[in-house]
Amino acid sequence: MTPRPAADPPHLSPPAPGPAGGLARLPTAAGPGGEPPHVAAPARPAGGRPHLPAAESLTAWSCLAPALAPDNSAVAFISDHDGSPRVWVRPLRDGAEAWAVDTGPQPAVDVSWAPTGTHLAVLVAPGGGEHTQVWTVQPHGGDLRLLSAPAGGSAGVVRWTGRGETLLVTETSATGLARAVLIDAVTGGRQVIAAGPLLRPVAISRDHVTMLLRRGPRGRRRMFVADLAAEALGAHVPSGERPLLPGLPGTTDDGALSPDGRIAYLVSDAGRDRAALLAVRQGAEAVVLAERRDAELDRLALSADGRRALLVWNAHGRSELDVMELDSGELHHLPPPPAAVITSARIGWDGTLAALAAESPQEPSHVLLCDLDAGDHWEGYRTAAGAGPLPTAAGAELVRFRARDGLELAAWLYRPPLTRGPVPFAVFLHGGPEDQERPTFNPLYQNLLAAGIGVFAPNVRGSGGYGRAFRQADDRELRFDAVNDVADCVAELVRLGAGDPSRLACMGWSYGGYLTLATLVTHPHLFRAGVTVSGIADFATFYARAEPWIAAAAVGEYGHPDADRELLRALSPLHSLDRLAVPLLVVHGAQDTNVPLYEAEQVIEAATALGVPCDHLVFQDEGHEIRRIGNRISFVTRVADWLAHRLRVPPRRP
Repeated sequence: MTPRPAADPPHLSPPAPGPAGGLARLPTAAGPGGEPPHVAAPARPAGGRPHLPAAESLTAWSCLAPALAPDNSAVAFISDHDGSPRVWVRPLRDGAEAWAVDTGPQPAVDVSWAPTGTHLAVLVAPGGGEHTQVWTVQPHGGDLRLLSAPAGGSAGVVRWTGRGETLLVTETSATGLARAVLIDAVTGGRQVIAAGPLLRPVAISRDHVTMLLRRGPRGRRRMFVADLAAEALGAHVPSGERPLLPGLPGTTDDGALSPDGRIAYLVSDAGRDRAALLAVRQGAEAVVLAERRDAELDRLALSADGRRALLVWNAHGRSELDVMELDSGELHHLPPPPAAVITSARIGWDGTLAALAAESPQEPSHVLLCDLDAGDHWEGYRTAAGAGPLPTAAGAELVRFRARDGLELAAWLYRPPLTRGPVPFAVFLHGGPEDQERPTFNPLYQNLLAAGIGVFAPNVRGSGGYGRAFRQADDRELRFDAVNDVADCVAELVRLGAGDPSRLACMGWSYGGYLTLATLVTHPHLFRAGVTVSGIADFATFYARAEPWIAAAAVGEYGHPDADRELLRALSPLHSLDRLAVPLLVVHGAQDTNVPLYEAEQVIEAATALGVPCDHLVFQDEGHEIRRIGNRISFVTRVADWLAHRLRVPPRRP
């Protein structure tokens, strides 16, 4: 495959105005933005408390995954401003308007800019599901091409290689086999350079000779350097790979290569408790470039010339940023960003500017530009796109406390406004389990608060962000301890005088949906109601029906479907559902292939047969996530009203 030579990147200007109803326009960041044109605000519940001022949180649009044009003249990003996530481009000169790029009716998930400036790579999720496809399109629209869509499988963009218009793509088949593929975005030429189960390409040198490759399940990933030239000469695949950090416990989730492929930069907790930045040169031992005892390295971005790195740290859930000059090892601490959490970070091609996706409890995800030239001339952060903060949205406070066995836990506490004394609360459990509850924008939380229901969102054992020992403290048979952590969260909520013990609900998404069910059957008298979203009910059916790579990656967390059959049965709440004593709301996406809809169907059928009130909400055009604003409105208003009804009823007395 011969890449085309790089062209000078064009300076972007808005496309010519089209006919009415053609190009959609996004308000600039100067104002608060507006409601998506075809999404109505939710109606006020009849006879209930008004959800205002939280109604605006339902239609507050987000901006995600920003990427700078090669000449820093514009930024591309994903926004749901008009109801469904799609690609937008905004020139960075004053007064310029953004425009939407037509990539078809399916939700867009990610976008990145070719080094030539002539094309965007877009990740699209057909049907809102998990089987993504890779497309390319011109920044002004047009020349839309499908590059990768494995039948029954999924494709993902890893990065542009910096050589012509070549993309490094990962493709996963329906059987779970993954392949690393180089694709020429202009000619469509393809070259498979690696294959195997639980494999992901991470980076490739500019000459396409050296590749950084990740193998293994989550929590136990290993990184390898592959010599592609040796493989091209007919060498056996294993002889063309060199393991990095061999023999060390832990996981290496992310990394980057210097442009010449001689240095691998790794984000890893291998041999340590918290993820740090390590460098491995050819033929040398790993060197620690940056680490902190009080924080984990969350994200790494490398400039195109390999001289500068942007480090995003996770410090007790909030983001902190450093810039490292890799030639000298000099580290510059940037001032705190004007948002609590950075969810995406990319450095522009010249290394002077970074595009960040940032959010806080009071502000939806928006695009920040960050000047990376630290020192006297540092210009700080500026907003490039976003809806702006919601002045009436509530913030969160960090709470730390001890579980019954002495392990320190943390939670984010959201108190309803204008309330005194104990009030109804929902304990919300995040997914993963190695995800982390962080102070991000959550319309569900804001609407629960407006309905008079507080939110207690903990990080029980097994959560990320607190080190490897904490993350692995719920593996396999230790899962029962995580269930008890939820009961200890209730004890802390009551001890604080915040929650009314007779009016509490438990709810969660994905793994949190599973943990909700497990807690409700293990501690049946703690809660008044439960809401499970996309949760596992029975590990046997989950392993049998989930995508092969999802099931394989889960073995280390939960157990093997054959060797640990009895343990998995004991961990499966479906087999103890006769202990369920409270009403249940079950929410799921019909296109979910991570946790198939069958998990929800089993719970609904079993609870109904037992005579337990069980309502359900199924989205036919969503997968494991809820991506569309209209569906988000339905989900949030339904959950808030359902819980308000369940938690306001005075407790029955014997």
